[in-house]
Amino acid sequence: MRLTVFWERMAEHFGEAYADSFARDHVMSGLGGRTVHQALADGWEAKDVWRVVCAAVDVPYDKR
Repeated sequence: MRLTVFWERMAEHFGEAYADSFARDHVMSGLGGRTVHQALADGWEAKDVWRVVCAAVDVPYDKR
């Protein structure tokens, strides 16, 4: 998954304004105690980060 697709999905689910806030502030155990931004900066694949986000906030299956 390209980062542009990842951020489009984040914005679609959370809304434009909240997507970045969530990505900066929400620490997730599925990301090893990292935020989305930290995980991506540490080299995690966007698709793997998206899967963790989906599981953490119950993104509907058809949006995954």
